[in-house]
Amino acid sequence: MTHKQFAEEAYQTTYQGKLIRLQSDPPAVILDSTIFYALSGGQPGDTGELSADGLTVRVVDTRYDADRKTILHYLDPESPVPEWKTGQIIEMKIDWARRHRLMRMHTAMHLLCSLIPYPVTGGGVGERESRVEFDMDTADFDKADLSQKLNQLVTQNLSVDVSSITDDMLDNNPELIRTMSVQPPRGQGSVRMINIGQGIDYQPCGGTHVRETGEIGELVVTKIKSKGKQNKRVSLALVTP
Repeated sequence: MTHKQFAEEAYQTTYQGKLIRLQSDPPAVILDSTIFYALSGGQPGDTGELSADGLTVRVVDTRYDADRKTILHYLDPESPVPEWKTGQIIEMKIDWARRHRLMRMHTAMHLLCSLIPYPVTGGGVGERESRVEFDMDTADFDKADLSQKLNQLVTQNLSVDVSSITDDMLDNNPELIRTMSVQPPRGQGSVRMINIGQGIDYQPCGGTHVRETGEIGELVVTKIKSKGKQNKRVSLALVTP
């Protein structure tokens, strides 16, 4: 199991971990703990660098192994293959500019969910543009109006707080689950929650987020498209990436 340091401190850009093992095909590094976010919940995995013994290799993607507990740091196939030893200390450095854009976008998607009171059927966090799909048959939402309301929430500089509740509490409050396509992970005793402001948005989420909505910057809703009779896709973008 890889310890998810990114879930405890999303702003940590450098870190050290012990090498558990190297994978050769495709080349990947497994560490005991990591600040690299692994692809999940619609948010892409982090990129960055790993270093030891004077060798630096590029991480081009980060994903969970099949057990959903071990995190794989996939290396650039053009990078030299490291000959690091099990237990060796590895230096980590994430691509912070990219990660921060994803954090801004992910929090912006939660703000969008607060404005559209329908179940979420899917979504994807992008560096500059993201999408959220809603289980609704109405098109009674206007791009300009949504953009204005989103930016009002941004300029209020609302706090974004991480907390947790027990599995039982979540089971007794199913309305907290907004996403139909992805269920929050259970079985660990607690579920990670993201709370924005006072009653703006509160839902399970394992992603990385900004500390305050003011960090997001200006947003614009770029598209509202029908993706089926009961499915509407709303796309939003950062005005200043």
